Amino acid sequence: MAYTIPDKFCFRIGEVGKILGVAPYVIRYWETEFKSIRPTRASSQQRLYRRKDVEELIVIKELLYEKKFTISGARRRLKEMKGRQEVAADPEKKLLALVKKELQAIRAIIC
Repeated sequence: MAYTIPDKFCFRIGEVGKILGVAPYVIRYWETEFKSIRPTRASSQQRLYRRKDVEELIVIKELLYEKKFTISGARRRLKEMKGRQEVAADPEKKLLALVKKELQAIRAIIC
């Protein structure tokens, strides 16, 4: 199913519910089960979801509703998917880790 996310930075829970096609209480429940979904609060205490949160909620819905994962299975799959994304974005991290290691070695020699 194709989801259309409006070009905005923050979304209220009702807007997210319309985008996903689920009731707001479902989204609140998913917040308790998936710790990566942490909306901020407006001054009126209403939940505000970032675009990244909405994209992750779409993945969660697809795992639960279309691929028929359990909550714990979806949690594991999300963790695996994030691991793969980190590996894909790893060249910069590997370079930074290498530089850090080299700087620590230099520091150990100097001190």
